[in-house]
Amino acid sequence: MMDDAPTPSFPAALSRDPFLLGLARRLLTKAERSTASAPIRLALDRKAASELYDAVDDEKVQLLRMQLHDLCATGWVVLHLDPPRTFASFTDRKPRLELCNFDALATWADYVPLAQRWQWQWRLHLAAQWANHPEAAPADSIATLDYLARNPLAQMEGLSLEEATDSLSTLIGLCRAGRVLALREASAQAFQGRSKLLDHREELLRLLGAAPGQFTEPPIQLLLAPPVPASVGGSAFKDVLFVENLTTFEHMADVRAPAWMDSLLIYAAGFRGSARRLRTRPGCRLYLRAFAPATSLLAIEDWLFDEQPESGDTGQQAPVHFFGDLDYAGMQILASLREVFPQAGAWRPGYDYLASGLAAGGGHRPEQAAKTQQVDPERTGCDYADRELLPLLRERGRFMDQEAFVPG
Repeated sequence: MMDDAPTPSFPAALSRDPFLLGLARRLLTKAERSTASAPIRLALDRKAASELYDAVDDEKVQLLRMQLHDLCATGWVVLHLDPPRTFASFTDRKPRLELCNFDALATWADYVPLAQRWQWQWRLHLAAQWANHPEAAPADSIATLDYLARNPLAQMEGLSLEEATDSLSTLIGLCRAGRVLALREASAQAFQGRSKLLDHREELLRLLGAAPGQFTEPPIQLLLAPPVPASVGGSAFKDVLFVENLTTFEHMADVRAPAWMDSLLIYAAGFRGSARRLRTRPGCRLYLRAFAPATSLLAIEDWLFDEQPESGDTGQQAPVHFFGDLDYAGMQILASLREVFPQAGAWRPGYDYLASGLAAGGGHRPEQAAKTQQVDPERTGCDYADRELLPLLRERGRFMDQEAFVPG
């Protein structure tokens, strides 16, 4: 919300008077309901601040005004008044409170934001249930409740508290039973058919009693286009090229130019280079784009699953390259790929082509391709990318998609 202002510590002199707390909570509620971009202001009329209008003497009004002054002194709110007029009272000047710092004011007023309210009630419900039925609770219920506070299950909010608790109990039962399931199968069984709710929830599963590896991630699917055996003199391939986008992968597989004539081309839909299961037989499935001799597939399996050198020694491994969009996301994928293949680098023939077009004024601004959320990775570990490609992206402020590359 509106958190541009710094969050000061609570002033000792600031009274937690019901008058101020009521105004703060009304202002915060209005802020959560508002969809306007204008500043959020609460009119201190009779409905919102009846104390000002029901005060029987000036001394009471002055006390309330002093409390407002103390609240404004925090910087969390600002008081606006119409210009003074002869004989105009404080309320005649139409006082309005403007919100400046949602989070600080909410913390002081013990205001639970709307987005957190259901989650807060559910945690209270879980704590009571587990206190009454400790046999149904996870081994460390306090740590589990703390996890849910830090990482709320937002998709559960459409359920009643009882239904949500039953879903979590079902998951606890699966964990305790030791059943080995695909992660998304376990999620669907516990959470009304929602298969993605447990994605990236390893800590929660551990707290609920899951054994390591009990709930498995789906295998990564690699689509392979090996070179024609005759072109590599009997060897399966001379190097490996990961291609980010399917259109470019298909074109390069169809048009075998000299720069990738002997390369094993790999397309991985949804691939994330940090997924280390890529290099394990249970965690990866290989699919050939077209017919290839069995010897080619065996050589690929040997390279991917068996040739995993220790301590960064690459030995005789085939060189690995990556070619994707010339943007920050592409560079991030390269950095991630290097976590699995430490010697992987940006594929120079393809990126030189895209970089030349970008340097000549081509490409597009991030906002023209829904890429404004991309973050500069700062460093990939690949010397070519770090010395040439990333500086070019920063200088030009433009990107170029991989599909601009013309095979051959």
